[in-house]
Amino acid sequence: MLVGYARVSTTDQSNSIQTDTLTQHGVERLFEEQQSGKTADNRPILQQCLDFVREGDVLVVTRLDRIARSARDLHNVIHTLNAKGVGFRCLQQGEMDTTTSHGKLLLGVLALMAEFELDIRQERQREGIVKAKAAGVYKGRKATINRDEVAALKASGLGPRAIAKQLKCSEASIYRILQPSPVEAL
Repeated sequence: MLVGYARVSTTDQSNSIQTDTLTQHGVERLFEEQQSGKTADNRPILQQCLDFVREGDVLVVTRLDRIARSARDLHNVIHTLNAKGVGFRCLQQGEMDTTTSHGKLLLGVLALMAEFELDIRQERQREGIVKAKAAGVYKGRKATINRDEVAALKASGLGPRAIAKQLKCSEASIYRILQPSPVEAL
């Protein structure tokens, strides 16, 4: 069975081009995800897809960066597929197919290129931030939560969920603020 996986990074993006391409190539079961692709660990739909595939299946993606952004993640996914007897095919990178020796070689080279591309993009972003800070244009994001206000609300008897709701922020942010620093914990 051909099993497809399509991913976009944000909810305002559409993966219709990917899904159309996968369908045109005979994919019978399709998994779609809207999640950042920096690591494979934080993508629940990808994990469902990897759990779904069975021996003899082939996992198909349109581009290599849809399934992994680092060589390590890609090799981990491919290792998982190989252990299950599942092939891997990437349509837009020379019809890469791990059921052939040439496809395996090409996969390794392209994985390194995808990781290199991500590193270069992050480096440019860091350089841009440094330059913007030097020009006085970039200030970083503004603190949205006042620690004293959180402490006062906690002291008044509110729990983290109620504090988060009142301050219109995530509950995780409140837990981070309420968590003692390593020095305080000593």
